Amino acid sequence: MTVPGDKPHLSREHMLALLKHMIRIRRFEDKCAELYTREEIRGFLHLYDGEEAVAVGVIPVLEQRDRIVATYREHGHALVRGVPMNAVLAEMYGKQEGCSRGRGGSMHLFDRATNFYGGNAIVGGGLPMAIGLALADRMRGDDIVTACFFGEGAVAEGEFHESMNLAALWELPVLFVCENNRYAMGTALALSESETDIQRKAACYQIASEAVDGMDVIAVEAAARRAVHAVRATRKPHFLECRTYRLRAHSMFDAQLYRDKAEVEAWRQKEPIVRFQGWLETNHMVHAEDLARIESEVAAEIAGAVAFSEAATWEPVEQLTRFAYAEAATQAER
Repeated sequence: MTVPGDKPHLSREHMLALLKHMIRIRRFEDKCAELYTREEIRGFLHLYDGEEAVAVGVIPVLEQRDRIVATYREHGHALVRGVPMNAVLAEMYGKQEGCSRGRGGSMHLFDRATNFYGGNAIVGGGLPMAIGLALADRMRGDDIVTACFFGEGAVAEGEFHESMNLAALWELPVLFVCENNRYAMGTALALSESETDIQRKAACYQIASEAVDGMDVIAVEAAARRAVHAVRATRKPHFLECRTYRLRAHSMFDAQLYRDKAEVEAWRQKEPIVRFQGWLETNHMVHAEDLARIESEVAAEIAGAVAFSEAATWEPVEQLTRFAYAEAATQAER
């Protein structure tokens, strides 16, 4: 059944905006991989290559007052949400101008202004946070949706089942978005889950659910519109499984010995940017000059973010314990 607001706006301008969002994420992360190999970025780095249609299809459907909780593979989510690229890259450099003052790095992006609540490094760690945010909104009577992104690997964690149960029991306005990229680190889904149809798990908690082709940005957006409308109208949780594929390694340290290169190459032929751009070209909705303009604008933004991050400042050693320990009490207070 069709519900109000469930259909994407198929105008040319909207289609180009979706394409630019995905290209912007891809080119940004390509640059991040380059910077990582040059040791400009350190620590852990998990890239979103192949999964862009999920963030791009879901996040623009949300309102600015809604909340987003993401995983450690969250650069794309942050960029689509509106966290400035300068602040994202400066955070990955470890600079004060980063969105978490350089203290979180790649896996702990946070931005209060856009209601972006991470960046959570623990598998499934964002799920209880989403429950807490939604419970607070329910108690206040606020008409807000909390969208919680997580991978299929989180489904094996206790937090997943606890969070699903509480969301159903307390009727919390949470949109659960499972980014099923088929491999939890190096473990194929069929080797870790006896039931590989992830969205069926929501039925165990009497939560409405839907599975969608996560490589099709239009299909994701349409499903997201239905889901967000349902959550806002009923104030009850909804579960959306986006079936996608991770084209890069789990992290920059991953040798990918668990899957064949031929499998990855086969998926590259149907990855979301190639697929969507091809559809737009076939339907004469995008032209060579459009693509050149998008690539030029994205390249300029990335170059500016690199320059900004390299010129940004390191936090002084004297502030090492700031935000980590309470300020020492004065002698008089003792």
